[in-house]
Amino acid sequence: MTIKKKVTILGSGSAGLTAAIYAARADLQPLVIQGLQAGGQLTITTDVENFPGFPNGILGPDLMEEMHKQAERFGTQFIFDNAESVDLSKRPFQIRTSGEEILTDTLIICTGASAKLLGLESESKLMGHGVSACATCDGFFFKDKIVYVVGGGDTAMEEAMFLTRFASEVHLVHRRDSFRASKIMVDRAKENSKIKFVLNSVIEEIMDVKAGMVTSIRLRDLKTDKVQDLPADGVFVAIGHKPNTELFEGQLELNEAGYIVTHGVKTKITGVFAAGDVQDPLYRQAVTAAGTGCMAALEAQWLLEAEEAAQKHESVVNSAK
Repeated sequence: MTIKKKVTILGSGSAGLTAAIYAARADLQPLVIQGLQAGGQLTITTDVENFPGFPNGILGPDLMEEMHKQAERFGTQFIFDNAESVDLSKRPFQIRTSGEEILTDTLIICTGASAKLLGLESESKLMGHGVSACATCDGFFFKDKIVYVVGGGDTAMEEAMFLTRFASEVHLVHRRDSFRASKIMVDRAKENSKIKFVLNSVIEEIMDVKAGMVTSIRLRDLKTDKVQDLPADGVFVAIGHKPNTELFEGQLELNEAGYIVTHGVKTKITGVFAAGDVQDPLYRQAVTAAGTGCMAALEAQWLLEAEEAAQKHESVVNSAK
């Protein structure tokens, strides 16, 4: 079955749903291909207290559900599936899912970025319950707590320093004794008395899944092979993010880390826009993603209006000949 649309949005996180709301309110009847993790990363987040409009906070899944309902109210169509292929070589652009072919005049890419994780089963089960991949999002909940940050890059140093505003102890765990982080960031972290460096070590387990909260971590020293269980209230994984851009390799300009290169929210292809974490390696917040989702929808609207006006003008000119 072939579906024809003026606006199609890939992704249903904060950026995608905001784009859908704006496009739907402009009567463009957008289509959202949700992906199989509908709602994006906020669906694995518990309390969200930094999104405007919720003075008492809101659960991440609840926020996404409310945004979904808002987009649906104005006429957004949703497909609960993944895009399997995208052809941006000509307009209308072609998207294939497992069951549909979509031809779309404009495309807004909001496929996000996935946090790189340690790969522990306990890590995934305790995500949002003491395990986090975003100190800015969740640091507030760890006042006077003992937390561990895993990583050796600038992000890990930034997360550790941010967490010292709240936590009583911040332990930075890194598998080597040298860092990928810039010297200035390492120096700043070392100057902070709250940060303790745990080098040549890895976290092998996070307890306690049965309790539904982080109570301790199992740490292995890679030089001595010594294993010890240490008390912990939180674990922040800061080993990087991977933008979900595999579909666009060879079609769009990507930077060295794989993020889509944009000017504002415009890509190098007319009619293709990108919003949210898929093009933002710096802020990675729900509210900034929503802002770029709004921008992308407006850009798509203005492009379509300009093209429609040009077609009408050309038709008038031709009829007058």
